[in-house]
Amino acid sequence: MAPPPRSRVLKKADFQQVFKSLKPTLFSENVKPTALIQKISSISWSATGTLLATSTSANIRVWNPERASVKTSIELRNAHPKTGAAFGTNGVSGDVVEKVAFCPVQENLLASTGHDGLVRLWDVRVPGGTAGVGGKGTAVADCRVGKEGYHLAWHPDGNELLAGRRDDSIYSIDVRQATERISRAKDVYYNLSFSNSGREVFATTDRGPVKIFGYPSMDHIHSLAGHPATTYVAKHSPSGAYIAVGSADSTISLWDTVNFLCTHTLNAPNQFTSIKDLSFSFDGQFLVAGSGDAARDGSAGLNIFCVETGEVAHTIDTANCPTYVAWHPTRYLLAYGGDPGGLRTVGL
Repeated sequence: MAPPPRSRVLKKADFQQVFKSLKPTLFSENVKPTALIQKISSISWSATGTLLATSTSANIRVWNPERASVKTSIELRNAHPKTGAAFGTNGVSGDVVEKVAFCPVQENLLASTGHDGLVRLWDVRVPGGTAGVGGKGTAVADCRVGKEGYHLAWHPDGNELLAGRRDDSIYSIDVRQATERISRAKDVYYNLSFSNSGREVFATTDRGPVKIFGYPSMDHIHSLAGHPATTYVAKHSPSGAYIAVGSADSTISLWDTVNFLCTHTLNAPNQFTSIKDLSFSFDGQFLVAGSGDAARDGSAGLNIFCVETGEVAHTIDTANCPTYVAWHPTRYLLAYGGDPGGLRTVGL
């Protein structure tokens, strides 16, 4: 798959000027406007950004980001059926879907996990033509990890992914065979993510330090100890220069990847709740945060931070505290949840 063209890089000085005139686009599952807040539990862009997936309760929806009509989306209703039933079985309700994540190299390959203890791979297609007819999604493989699935992380090569359960077991899955390869259960891990090279795994913990493991050995290499409270998310910047860590103490710490020292922290005057989701822009210049299920205790406004300075480059007006956030892989286009009506995007 050829790499897609990237947006022209914006300087920090120009960012606010460009973004302040942009209006969010609503992707609503309802034909008529609604004030209800859709409880989105994860957001994921496909490898080139032509698809945008969300999980909500028992369902998955895949959008065409260029067409905000629900008629041109895919709905995978009851994506993880209860009682072990096959997807599409009539009369069987679905278990909660906790996480969706697109493969980093295959545009139409989507992974999901949920309370049924399965990691499921989907082949999804969303048509972009003028017919306005929704596409189809096909479950192509399953891997049972036992108890409730909680989070997913793709290896950068797209051949493996890590699945974490609520009991803190970690499974490494070879998606070419859809079988688990290793299992570990140590400490309490809230989230897992790979480094850009795929040779390291970052695991956030209930005690605060982020543990760095070698992969695939899962030998402990180092710990990033900078937060007195639980850490929820750690992400490697696209440039490789920083690891960003979000914590229950409402701050984001940035660590250099040469000496593994905390260079600075990011926080905003209206940021008083846990940081449970992070996303870097494609060029690594900007960072956004979401508060997940802790958003109910937070304040409105989506802060876009300048990574190098720690300053807020721009704040997007929102009705509520953002829950989950995701930058487009090649554009300054930001998807976020938490406001009435459903998913929104804003950007270029």
